[in-house]
Amino acid sequence: MPLTTRLATLKDIPQLNELIALSVRGLSTEYYTPNQIESAIKYIFGIDTQLIIDGTYYIAEKDGVLVGCGGWSKRNTLYGGDQHKDIEDPLLNPATDAARIRAFFVHPGYARQGIGRVIMNVCEDAAKSNGFTTFELGATLPGVPLYEVMGYHAIERIDAPLADGEILGIVKMKKG
Repeated sequence: MPLTTRLATLKDIPQLNELIALSVRGLSTEYYTPNQIESAIKYIFGIDTQLIIDGTYYIAEKDGVLVGCGGWSKRNTLYGGDQHKDIEDPLLNPATDAARIRAFFVHPGYARQGIGRVIMNVCEDAAKSNGFTTFELGATLPGVPLYEVMGYHAIERIDAPLADGEILGIVKMKKG
């Protein structure tokens, strides 16, 4: 069966949280220590429900299996789930601000099969239809190669401090 994409709903959150943890644990081991991975799952990675509410977060499915997720945002936050934010995100201005590409995760059993690229195209097209012409994202180190192939370039290295003292390397990237 072909890959299909659809908007995520609030009912999808438990499955999405499982996918995120599976993805991070399965695809980050060459880039982060086990402590960084577990800390990031606890303090940064997770669902940003604002993306689901805004209708900008997508699920990819293949043969009835949730194989990937990712979204875009018209709000200011660059990365992180609900546990990473204290306030509601202010809206961005498409005429002057870059849309945020957010929270991309792929099931490790389906990695390197073009799933991230498909979701990225869906997100960029949706953001463009909302007036955005440039895009920014906070890439985890395993995601950098995909984003570079998709036309993004690194503009800043961010060492994100986590609540337990771990540091997570993130690369701020831009396109357009």
